[in-house]
Amino acid sequence: MIRPLELFVGLRYVRARRRDHFISFISLISILGITLGIAALITVLSVMNGFGKELRGRILGVVSHVTVTGPEGRLTDWREVARRVKDHPSVIGEAPYVLGQAMAARGRDVSGVFVRGVMPVEERSVSEIADKMIEGSLDALKPGEFNVVVGSALAWKLDLGVGSQVSLVVPQAQATPAGLLPRFKRFNVVGIFRIDMYEYDSGLVLVHLDDAAKLYRLGTAVTGVRLKLDALDTAPAVAQQLSLRLGPEYRARDWTREHGNFFRALQIEKTVMFVILLLIVTVAMFNVISTLVVIVTEKEADIAILRTLGLSPRSVMGVFMVQGAVVGVLGTVVGTVAGILLAYNVESIVQFLESLFRVSFLSADVYLISELPSDLHWSDVALISGASLALALLSTIYPAWRASRVQPAEALRYE
Repeated sequence: MIRPLELFVGLRYVRARRRDHFISFISLISILGITLGIAALITVLSVMNGFGKELRGRILGVVSHVTVTGPEGRLTDWREVARRVKDHPSVIGEAPYVLGQAMAARGRDVSGVFVRGVMPVEERSVSEIADKMIEGSLDALKPGEFNVVVGSALAWKLDLGVGSQVSLVVPQAQATPAGLLPRFKRFNVVGIFRIDMYEYDSGLVLVHLDDAAKLYRLGTAVTGVRLKLDALDTAPAVAQQLSLRLGPEYRARDWTREHGNFFRALQIEKTVMFVILLLIVTVAMFNVISTLVVIVTEKEADIAILRTLGLSPRSVMGVFMVQGAVVGVLGTVVGTVAGILLAYNVESIVQFLESLFRVSFLSADVYLISELPSDLHWSDVALISGASLALALLSTIYPAWRASRVQPAEALRYE
């Protein structure tokens, strides 16, 4: 097989000779630097994707994808609204709810909470709380019995268990002979759930829809209707479509309005981390530049001979671009393979290191997620590999141009 002259000579220069060991060592260091940078970049971005996916799954397992409310934050015709939104092809679940603030009190201990009134059967179609119960059952919420389901952190804070009693004090006053006093009602704890999100485990309690309506004096009205969609990414568009379908007196709000800033912050953090880690690859590319500059200096006599034999400056430039590109391609390929393997096995590796050194890198008492999830996106792999190859190509331009400018007479004067 006949190879182009530039490719043949460039590959010959890549292979070490006895007197070129130092240059080959520098090339090896450059390849290792690119490999480590690419592997670290793929692994870190995959872990950040895993964290984002895990957090989004936990948050959206509790909150609704879309909520529909009416004037003054209440719906009196929620059954009709639920019937109308159910016809939308993206809606796979709907449930009414009542939402209010309260103080949970037991003895001298108090804690601020959000009270959500639900219907247990319908709630299963829009949230995963029923599957997160560690004690009791969501079905124990019966109308008129004033039962409550609390989060695990709140249960620990107030020393609650199934069968305990807790008072909910609502920010509404009632007139008594002693003056205006806040309204409160005592509830029986019939269940404890754990989402592994402190915000919800400590600040959310569930009661039956009828009991919540009585507690907040809503009568037959509710706060709104919660909807679950078949695809999260369609929530903004579906909310806008439902607003047009229901009319201006109703308001449809999607999950990106309530938690969008949090997920946008994660995306910005991922972008910044990509730029920071890409600098590692860039530093390795500077090693490629320095290696090629040394090689050009060492090979000036060879370049002059090639020029004398008729090799054009453009071909000389191609020779050294091939040599630098080989280093960049090798580092990128090995780093990409290593990064993919690490991304797929990072959780097992972390568990092995924890058992080996008997330490916990992500303590469940401190972090929201005690494991190290990983979610490899092939688009990230393509972006990282493409950026590395582009940097490798750019890093060869100056040394190769410098080689093409070597004058044969000047280079051979002292040979």
